[in-house]
Amino acid sequence: MIRSELCIYRLADGHVESVLTTPRLIEAPNWAPDGGSLLVNGHGRLFRVDLENPDLAEIDTDFAERLNNDHGISPDGRTIVISDSSRTEGSCIYTLPATGGTPLRITANTPSWWHGWSPDGKSLTYVGRRDGVFDIYTIPASGGEERRLTRGGGHHDGPDYTPDGEWIWFNSDVGGSMQLWRIRPDGAGRERMTDDERVNWFPHPSPDGRHVLYLSYPPGTEGHPRDLDVELRLMPAGGGAARSLIALFGGQGSVNVPCWAPEGNRFAFVRYRPAA
Repeated sequence: MIRSELCIYRLADGHVESVLTTPRLIEAPNWAPDGGSLLVNGHGRLFRVDLENPDLAEIDTDFAERLNNDHGISPDGRTIVISDSSRTEGSCIYTLPATGGTPLRITANTPSWWHGWSPDGKSLTYVGRRDGVFDIYTIPASGGEERRLTRGGGHHDGPDYTPDGEWIWFNSDVGGSMQLWRIRPDGAGRERMTDDERVNWFPHPSPDGRHVLYLSYPPGTEGHPRDLDVELRLMPAGGGAARSLIALFGGQGSVNVPCWAPEGNRFAFVRYRPAA
């Protein structure tokens, strides 16, 4: 049995605060724009954790009862985006009011897994598998036609916008192991940002524009599994050497989606511990 520990890391001094420990599997914290709560998923459902009184408060998602860990909150805090497979063959992206309600379908094509919301609130970025190929896409936040940004083979995943909206960071195994890249929202200017022996996933640019946080697996890891010894690493937003912030038992579920505090000096993550 595994216990989930929801934590907050403080950049200034490396302090780790344990917010909530539960025997339930919870994953992928998002920080609300008002700074007062976190959003997590677990066992197909969605929960809000009030930081003043930490507990798992379930959010009404109506028919959506098979959520995965690709969810988030709009920049204005009024809307939640989820990825769910209750009514579709494979994951589909929906939006709903932040207080809960009936989901509105956004992506016509499945499977699609949400990963980022543009700073102006107008666009979503996500990974979609089309004809067996994983690529990065964008779509209007209200729905519409999807736009494919990556091409050329390989597995592309984990897209997230920079706070100025000028770049989308993502991970890709084009050229070898899974590394971090960035691309313009129009699909231009693709650029590799890491090149090391580790397997790097889920880059998250900080809200202050200074850093990129990511999940780093040991060399040779296939995919992004859970229950491994991994690291959370930080690198400059313009590129350069990364440093390890914390080693933990985790992986899948630790930081799949945007997890920074609004001011950019803390982030949330989940680590896992064997139950006593």
